[in-house]
Amino acid sequence: MRPVTDHPLLSVRNLKMHFPVREGVLLRANKFNKAVDDVSLDILPGETLGLVGESGCGKSTLGRCIARLYEPTAGTISFEGQNIESLKGSALLPFRQNIQMIFQDPMESLNARHTVGDILEEPFIVQKIGDKAFRKKRVAELLDIVGLPARSSSRYPFEFSGGQRQRVGIARSIALNPRLVICDEPVSALDVSIQSQILNLLIDLQKEFNLSYLFIAHDLAVVKHISDRLLIMYLGKVAESGNSIYRDPLHPYTQSLISAIPAPDPHREVKRQVIVGDVPSAIDPPRGCSFHPRCPHTMDICKEKLPSLVDQHNDPSHQVACHLVNEPPV
Repeated sequence: MRPVTDHPLLSVRNLKMHFPVREGVLLRANKFNKAVDDVSLDILPGETLGLVGESGCGKSTLGRCIARLYEPTAGTISFEGQNIESLKGSALLPFRQNIQMIFQDPMESLNARHTVGDILEEPFIVQKIGDKAFRKKRVAELLDIVGLPARSSSRYPFEFSGGQRQRVGIARSIALNPRLVICDEPVSALDVSIQSQILNLLIDLQKEFNLSYLFIAHDLAVVKHISDRLLIMYLGKVAESGNSIYRDPLHPYTQSLISAIPAPDPHREVKRQVIVGDVPSAIDPPRGCSFHPRCPHTMDICKEKLPSLVDQHNDPSHQVACHLVNEPPV
């Protein structure tokens, strides 16, 4: 569903998540893993923002910071205009109700010792919503919404297939009628045939309940199917963002990711832009642009100066952090 308002549901500004790296006999934190380093984004009501990048770029960490599973090092997180980055304990409960997560591996995120009914009842118990009869009725409704029979409530997670377990995870995420659901690679562990079923379920739920999604993935082909806008991350920073990225990718990293999308026609020749080298360490990132050791268009300025995320003149909604785009050689 496309957004119907210009007022953000979620607003993140200059968010940082630096994990201490403890070394030596005294385990002093002399270095930090800069998993998320000065990231800003907005999500509108009813919108899906696709968050894409290679493994280790910080996208899952960003999602967990927004859900307040991690306490950010710096920056602000505003939900419906209220800052939530500093809330703790019981003060977070109302926002837990409105911000939920779907995890990559449903087997790891579902308690193997609990039945599906117990798993789906737990959010209501924690939030002190309804009595036992209400919870039982609501569990049956949730299972029906995600396409599982009511008898599933008495079964354990290991008795389900991967796709069915993910449906349970989705049911849990929507149990409290949240406004925002953070989808952390929800289909990457599933077979291709099951992926499309789960994606279509998420799209249907968004239309029915006016949900907003932060959809995290490394597969641009999957993200294209569900997202309104894209945000490309590289080594903890935003490389490019906008809703015209598929049509007009500007950052060399984004161009490489898009060129890697498989073509539906096997006989069609596609020019690939292969990224060489490995992702640098977030503990000791390169000076200047963090992508310059792997970029085929590196200039001297790339090695010295960190590029800013700049609005494009022909499309202010399209932002790019690249010297080649923003400060082209004369």
